[in-house]
Amino acid sequence: MNVFIKPVKPENAPKALGPYTPAVKLGDFVYLSGQIPLDPKSGEVVGTTIEEQTHQVMKNIQAVLNEIGLDFRHIMKTTIFVSDLNDFDRLNEVYGSYLEEPYPARSCVQVARLPKDVKLEIECIVIDTLVYEAQLAQQNGCGGCSGGCGDGGCDSCQ
Repeated sequence: MNVFIKPVKPENAPKALGPYTPAVKLGDFVYLSGQIPLDPKSGEVVGTTIEEQTHQVMKNIQAVLNEIGLDFRHIMKTTIFVSDLNDFDRLNEVYGSYLEEPYPARSCVQVARLPKDVKLEIECIVIDTLVYEAQLAQQNGCGGCSGGCGDGGCDSCQ
């Protein structure tokens, strides 16, 4: 076992469907395996539309991030695999509703088939900046807004 890699296996996210971990952390980097729209409790596919499935995928990503104290703002890069690029605009609407600017870098590709014949899968590269945010907040006398102290992220930093 690699002592530098910490596996992330949240209770309220879907279990892996094969020999992989939902996420692994190496230093400040967190690599999230592709999430598909599975209900964490039943393991069944949630929804039949791209909108329903995208909501579930984003909830699953959030569950993995929350397990290690992170959230969507820590995502630096996503790769979206979609079974039909005709769903692109509707996918974007739901996906974008979970994120704020600056949005993560992203790739989106159409694939022939996904596990359990779902409509999409999203994988993420995440950076854990919590230690640096705390250090910066302490240096600036900030209350820990995590909004990018020093760049007008909160009233204490201006």
